[in-house]
Formats: sequence, structure tokens, C-alpha cells
Amino acid sequence: MTTAAMPAVPPPDSVDTVLDLLSTHDYIADRALATCVFLALRLGRPLFLEGEAGVGKTEIAKVLARALGRPLERLQCYEGLDLASAAYDWNHARQMVEIRLAEAAGEADRSRLGRDLYSEAFLIRRPLLRAVEGIDGRAPVLLVDELDRADEPFEAFLLEVLSDFTITIPELGVRGGGTPPIVVVTSNRTREIHDALKRRCLYHWVDYPDAARERAILHARAPGVGKRLGAQVVAFVQGLRERDLFKLPGVAETLDWANALMQLDVVELDPAVIDDTLGVLLKYQDDIMRLRGSEAAQILTQVKAELAHGAPS
Repeated sequence: MTTAAMPAVPPPDSVDTVLDLLSTHDYIADRALATCVFLALRLGRPLFLEGEAGVGKTEIAKVLARALGRPLERLQCYEGLDLASAAYDWNHARQMVEIRLAEAAGEADRSRLGRDLYSEAFLIRRPLLRAVEGIDGRAPVLLVDELDRADEPFEAFLLEVLSDFTITIPELGVRGGGTPPIVVVTSNRTREIHDALKRRCLYHWVDYPDAARERAILHARAPGVGKRLGAQVVAFVQGLRERDLFKLPGVAETLDWANALMQLDVVELDPAVIDDTLGVLLKYQDDIMRLRGSEAAQILTQVKAELAHGAPS
């Protein structure tokens, strides 16, 4: 959970307003994504974003929280994620202390003690419960990140939450049901998400950007990178994505590489600096070994020729 209190902003009233709102916060979206965001906000539907790692799926939730003045509630999914970690749990340590204190005081009313132990005082709210109840009276942006990493039973529980935006706590009753949160669910597609969950969401595949949009992203997120170097960086990364690599670099890697080159005072790409910094772009040794040397130099030669002739990269 995470953003400081800020005034809420009315939902955007058009796709163009969404584009402007996102770009104000340095998120350069294409029109298809902006349309999906607009419809998700207007219809009150969860937004399900799939795509490769590093293309900006998680960032859209963070930007929406900032742009709309909402708290951000993030649930990072992982294998073995369960109800106690995602929705709510009981403070078992404090309950044990309460039991010991009751025993020491000679209290014999076990039914009353049981009710007391499962009361608000011992409830631990996890991200899903905080999201459906609201934070400081406001409906947050709920980010369910990398749902494909969680197990299928958790996916089934999430299905219930997204249907009514409520959570039933047997000891306390139904929670939520007021103003629903804005929900963004992301997946890197390491496994298929069940159709039943997708049907409750508006779906969008977030692809790698084209060169023009990636240059705009680089300018917005790393304005200190020179225009010449920025054009070379984007063109080189675009060329890498045409190779058959184990893991293609995303926009996040483009930004990391540009910032790393800037720290090294690089003003223009050359084969030596590319070889020295490939580990910023590529995360698998087989990919690095394949690209290092002649293949990276070949891509760079092609990039410089295209830029020199003003050809699209």
C-alpha cells in the first residue's frame, strides 16, 4: 500500500483525456491501450494486461494511482500464495497472549473468549481486504501483479473477489461491497489464466512499442540521454527484438541501458561499449554470448546506416 493522501481526480471523459493524463505522468501509451483503460474506468471492470516482462504492465497501475489521486494496493503473486497472505489473517501470536492472560486471570467463559479472539482487534488486513474495504475512505487502485505465478486455486478465489468486490470472513461477515477499487491484473503468460477470470475483465495484450513510441518513452523517462545516443539505443534494441533470443529486452531494459550508458559518459554507441554493457540489456548468458562480438557489431552497423539515411529503425 502506498501513496500519500492526495486529492482524487475525476475519471477521464474520453480516450484522448486518458492519453493526456498518462503522458503527463510520463507513460506513453498507444491508443488501443488508452481505449481499454478508458473503458475499464467507465464500466467499472478490471483491466487484465498480458505481455512480456518489462513492457509497462505494472507501471500502468502505478501511473493510474498517481494520476487519479488514489492509493495503490499491490498484491505481488507467487507460487503458494494463499488466502492468509492475500486477503486476511488472524494475529495468532496476540491471540495466544490473550489466552494466557485469560487463563492467568481465571476467566472461564470460553465462548466469550472465543468471540473476543476473532474480533477486529486481532484481524490482520492483507491487500485484497484493504482494497475492497477502501483505504482512508477511498477506493484504491488494486494491482494484482503477475497472476500467472500464483497457483490455480488462488485464481479461483480471486474470481469471487472480482465478481462482487467483497470478501466473506466467517467470524465477522461480509466486507466490502461499497465503491469498488480500480483493478489491474497483470500476467507474463508463463501459464494460461482461466477463461472465467478473463471474462470478468477487459483484456489487452501489451506489446513491445515501435521505434517512434520507444523514443518518446526514452525521452520522457530519461531526458538526460542525448538525442543521437537515444536514437541509436532504441534502434539497436529494436534490432535485438528481431533476433531469436531466449528473452528479448523490454522497455525497462531500454531505459536501464540508456541510463547506464549516460553514467559511462557515452555519447555514441560503439562495439566495445555494447559488449561491455550487454548484461544490462540481456539477462541470459547464452543470449549475451551469442550477441557479443560480431553479431552486435553487425546490428550496430545496420543501425548507423539506417539512421544516417533517415530510414525508420
